[in-house]
Amino acid sequence: MEKKFSQRVYEIVERIPYGKVVSYGQIAQMIGAPGSARQVGWAMRHCPDELPWQRVIRNDGTVAGGACAEDRREMLLDEGVPVLPDGRIDIEACRWDGRG
Repeated sequence: MEKKFSQRVYEIVERIPYGKVVSYGQIAQMIGAPGSARQVGWAMRHCPDELPWQRVIRNDGTVAGGACAEDRREMLLDEGVPVLPDGRIDIEACRWDGRG
């Protein structure tokens, strides 16, 4: 039986190292579902608390999450994730490639 979409997303999220980030679209690619960034976002809204959910951001470096966005951003800053002058996360400086 094939794993549920959300379960495949969470397996990737669980592996994101401290101080690294990935985009929603990148996770979609990693699980073999290119073009499914929105579905990854939906799965992330239900992400188990014990996973490093704060490490999943938009490809442009902005942090989604509505009212929780600032908390997520602070968590990333605490991990030493670099920020651009405009306040976005410098995703290219800390993007996880899925290895390791």
